This record gives sequence, structure tokens and C-alpha cells, in this order.
Amino acid sequence: MFRSQPTVAYRLSAIIALLTAITTAGGLFIDGLYRDNALATAAWQGTDLATLAVGVPLLVAGLILSARGSVRGQLIWLGMLDYTLYNYAYYLFGAAFNRFFLIYVALFTLSIFALIFALAKVDVEGLRQRFRAGTPVRGIAGYMVFVALGIGGLWIGQSLSFVVTGQVPQFIVDVAHPTSIVFALDLSLVVPFLIVGAVWLWQRRGWGYLLATILSVKGAVYMLALVAVSLVSAQAGFAEGLAQLPLWGALGLGFVAATGFLLWGVRE
Repeated sequence: MFRSQPTVAYRLSAIIALLTAITTAGGLFIDGLYRDNALATAAWQGTDLATLAVGVPLLVAGLILSARGSVRGQLIWLGMLDYTLYNYAYYLFGAAFNRFFLIYVALFTLSIFALIFALAKVDVEGLRQRFRAGTPVRGIAGYMVFVALGIGGLWIGQSLSFVVTGQVPQFIVDVAHPTSIVFALDLSLVVPFLIVGAVWLWQRRGWGYLLATILSVKGAVYMLALVAVSLVSAQAGFAEGLAQLPLWGALGLGFVAATGFLLWGVRE
């Protein structure tokens, strides 16, 4: 898939994996690290749990397989880099200032540069030709649009409701933040890329296959993180978190299926 080895991106990814292990372990085991309210702290710790247990191993495994020439490994690795970029944007811009702030800066920035250096080496046309004709691109593209419209419609609707009523969305009130980092990141880093990736995948473009796989890998792991957030929140006394489990589980299964079909469609 790569025209030449993305050596710089590999080195940056090794640093990212190490720093991610440090931040997630610290979030779980350092008392008082998070200075947010109880609900937000439970969300950070649930995400830390999923990232440490699943995210870091997948990133390392994808990195190793990618270096060995596996196209599937390369796609998983890129998806996990996108996960770390998206995930640590939350910590960097959404968490109350804490002792790991500079590590969040490093993880967010290193993930950006690792993706840039890696994507610059991708042979997009060669990747397109590796996908089997039977890959269910239209079903996957339809699912991507469904998720984009659902997330985008929910956040845009609540934002427009505030314009009309002046009532701050309850989610923002609950976490006691001045704005919604969730709305901001999803409407800028998720919804547009899902729509563009779906259109290109429908047209069977190389960038469509690449974006769809990256976003599906990230989506599957992040939905798992949200499942962990719901469980940790419920354990912390916020029982309403359990009501969201079916949603995260269903969306996660959709992304797992999309990832499976896309990786199956690749000829190594």
C-alpha cells in the first residue's frame, strides 16, 4: 500500500503508543489526576480503560504488521492513529488542566504528523486495485452516511435549539463545561469525513476505501470506549449511562462489521 516505508510515521507511532500507555494508566491509577466533576471524570476513566485494554494493543499490533508489509495491518495502524488524534483532542481541549496536559499536547500533535507522514506515502490507486469487486461498498457507504446524519442531526439540532430558546443543552450542563467539546469535534472531525468518505467509497475511489477503513476502525474502537464510559459512569452512581449502552453497542457492531468487510476485501 505504501510506495516506500513511512519510517518517520513508524517512529512517531512508537512514541504515541508509549505515551498513550502512560496517560491511560495514569488516568486509572493516579488519584486526583482529573480535576473535572464526577461525571466527566468517570468518562475520562472509562475511555482510559478501553484505550489501555484495546486501543494500545491494536495500535502496536497494527504498527508491527504494517512494518512487515501487511496491507490489513497498515489500514488498522492508520485507523488507530486517527483514534489517538480524535481521542486526545478530547483530553487536550476538554479536560480540566492537569499534570498530563503537555502529554495531551504531544499525543494530539504527534498523531497529526504521523498521519501526514503516513498518508503521504500511500499508493491510493494501488490500494483501490487490491480491493475485491465483491466488497459491499454501497452498504458500508450507506452506514457511514446514516451515522453522519444521526450524529450531525443530533448535535446541530441541540445547537439550533439553544439559538431559539437560549437553554443550554443538558449534556453541557451535566459535565459543567462552558461549551461542548463533543459537538465541536464530531461536527468537524467525524461528520464531514464520514460523508466524504462514503461518497468516494460509493464511487469506488481509492481514497474512499482508505477513509472508510480508517473511520471504521476508529469508530469500532471508540464505540467500545463509549461502552466503557457508560459502565464506569454507572458504577460511579450515574445510572443513566446504562441507557446509552444499546446505542453504543449497536453503532459499534456496525463499525465492526464495516471493518470486517473492508479488511476481508483486501488482497494481501
